[in-house]
Amino acid sequence: MNSILENKVFLFLICLLLGILTSFSLPPYNLIFINFLTLPVLLYILVNYVDKKTISFLVGWVFGFGYFISNLYWITNSLTFDVNFKFIIPFALILIPLFLGIFYGVVTFVCNFFNLKNKISSILIFSIIFGGIEFLRSFIFGGFPWNLVVFSLSNNLASLQILSYIGTYSLNLLSITIFLLPVIFFYKYKSLTKFLILSLSLILVVINFLYGNLNIKNFEKKEYNYLNSIIRVVSPNIPIERFLTNQDTEKNIDELITLSDPNKDEKKILIFPEGIITSIYFKDLKFFKNIFKKKLNINHKVILGINTIKQNKIYNSLVVLNNESELLYKYNKNKLVPFGEFLPFENFFKSVGLKKITQGYQSFSADNKREIFDIDKLKFIPLICYEIIYSGKINTNKKYYDFILNISEDGWFGKSIGPAQHLSHSIFRSIEEGKNVIRSTNNGVSAFVNPKGQIIKKISEKGYFDVNKIRRVNKTYFAKHGNKIFFYFVLIYITLTMILIIRENK
Repeated sequence: MNSILENKVFLFLICLLLGILTSFSLPPYNLIFINFLTLPVLLYILVNYVDKKTISFLVGWVFGFGYFISNLYWITNSLTFDVNFKFIIPFALILIPLFLGIFYGVVTFVCNFFNLKNKISSILIFSIIFGGIEFLRSFIFGGFPWNLVVFSLSNNLASLQILSYIGTYSLNLLSITIFLLPVIFFYKYKSLTKFLILSLSLILVVINFLYGNLNIKNFEKKEYNYLNSIIRVVSPNIPIERFLTNQDTEKNIDELITLSDPNKDEKKILIFPEGIITSIYFKDLKFFKNIFKKKLNINHKVILGINTIKQNKIYNSLVVLNNESELLYKYNKNKLVPFGEFLPFENFFKSVGLKKITQGYQSFSADNKREIFDIDKLKFIPLICYEIIYSGKINTNKKYYDFILNISEDGWFGKSIGPAQHLSHSIFRSIEEGKNVIRSTNNGVSAFVNPKGQIIKKISEKGYFDVNKIRRVNKTYFAKHGNKIFFYFVLIYITLTMILIIRENK
C-alpha cells in the first residue's frame, strides 16, 4: 500500500476516485456512509504522503475535480439547446470542475503549512480549513454554495433540526469533523483513547438526532393555521425547447390558466414558475388582458416569472397580478446565474460571438431590493431559481413573514440529478429560517416544505397541488443572528486546536 501511495500517479488517481465516491453521499443518492471512508483516507494521505506544497495543492485539486465533475455534470445540459453553444460542452464539462476544484486544492495546500501529524489536532485543523474554504466558496466571485459536504444529510431531517440554531456552514464544519473521525484508527493512540473519542462523538450525534426527532414531534402537535386564500402551485412541465422558439403567446397563457383550473367561487393565489412566458415582456401582457378577465375573477391573484424592462435594463422578475393582469407587486432577481443570465466580461465574449445561454442577447441586470409581499393577509419573501441556495441571505430586513416562495425553471438541468439537488436547498432554508417553503418549478420538482424540512406535497409531472393550511413556528435563532454564528464556531475550533497542540507537544 505504501509503495502505491508513494507513486504520484497512483496517488492522484486515488484522490480522483475519492472525490468521485464522495459525490455519491449527496442528493439524490444520499449514501452518507461513503464520507466516513473517503474523507479520512484523504486526510491520511495528506498527513503521511504529501511533503511538498505543490503536491499538497494537487491532491486537493484532483479530489475536488472528481467531486464536482461527478455531481455537476448536468450543468452542460444547458448548452445543448442552442447549436452555437454545443462546441463549448467538453470545455464546460472539464473547466467548471477544474475551477471549483481549486477551492479544495487551497484546503490541502493551506493544511500543509501546519505540519500535520497523526494526531487528533490534524482532524480539527483540516475541518477548520475545509469548512472555512467552503464558506468562502459560497460568497467569493458571487458565490456558489452548491453541494457542500453537509448536504449529504439531506435525508436525515432529525439531524438537520440544529440548523435552526447554527445554520448550514456551522453544521457543515461539524459534519466534516464527524466524517473525519475514523482516521484515528490509523493513528497511534491507545485503544481506550480511540474508544473514548469515538464514543463521545457518537453520544453527541445521538443526542442531536434525539433532539431533532423530539423537535419534529412537538411541531406536529401544533394546530394548523388555515389560509384566507388557497395557494395553488402549478407545474406546467412545458419542454424547455419550446421557450427557445417563437410561441403563440395567447395560446400559451390560455393553456396555463386552464391548467391551473381556477374555481371562480374560491379565493386562490395561482403560482406559476420562473420565466413561464418568455416570448414577451411584462409590458406586453396588456395585450392579453382579455384572457385574464375571461378565465379569472376578483377572487384570483396570479404569481409568475416574466422578464421586465426598466430604463433599457432587462430583469428576471416575479410579478403578482390581479385578474385583469394589473401589477400588484414586482420583485427583480438579485442573484444572477453567470453565463445563464449574464456574461461576465461581456464585451470580450460578445466579440467572439457568444451570448448568455437564456433567450435573447442582452444580459439581465441584477437588482438589490427584496421586499416582503402581502397578499390576502399572507406575507412571503420571493426568490427566483437558485437564490434559494444562499444561507443567511433570505430576509435582510428581519421583518415577519409566513413563507418563502421560490419559482424556478429546472428544465436547464435536463433529466439529471440537478432538480433533486436544487430541492434539497429548500429543506435547509426552511429549517434555518423556520419557514414554510413553496416551490413552483417547470420541469423540476414543485413542492411544499414545512418549517421542519418535511416535504408535505410535491409534484414533478404536469399538474398542480393546493396549500390551504400551514403550521408556523417562532423566529429561529439562526434567522435572528445569521452566518456570524459560523465565526463563533471557528473561534471555538481554533481554541480547541491550540489546546490539543500544546498537550500533544508535551
